[in-house]
Formats: sequence, C-alpha cells, structure tokens
Amino acid sequence: MAVKITPTNNGPYMVEGEVELVSPSGKPIPTKGGKTFLCRCGGSTNKPFCDGTHSKTGFQAAEAAVAAQEG
Repeated sequence: MAVKITPTNNGPYMVEGEVELVSPSGKPIPTKGGKTFLCRCGGSTNKPFCDGTHSKTGFQAAEAAVAAQEG
C-alpha cells in the first residue's frame, strides 16, 4: 500500500501506510500500526505525534491546506 497523508479538518496529518519515522539523530521512532497522526498545530507535548492539543487551542488549518483537501 502506498503511503497516504491527509490533513484532517483543523487537526493533525493522518498518515496511512507503513512509514518509518526517525529522530533528528537518526534513531527510529516507533509507530503503531498502519495509521499515524502527526501534529500540525505545533502544540503537542508528544511531538511529532498528535496529542489532541489542537482541539484545546482552537487550531484552524491554513486555507490552502483545506482547499487542497476539498479539491
């Protein structure tokens, strides 16, 4: 399966498919299964993963990302 990255509505990036995430030092970062949610608001305390902070801070996606997703 090809990797698919979808920006969710005013939320994280949803990454579907098998990917390998690595830290800046090159150390692998474990992921769970074939679906991973990556922070897009910048507020997660568990970066690069989403921890739901976007819903508490009122994060709103950039118009360009929303328009691209909606087609």
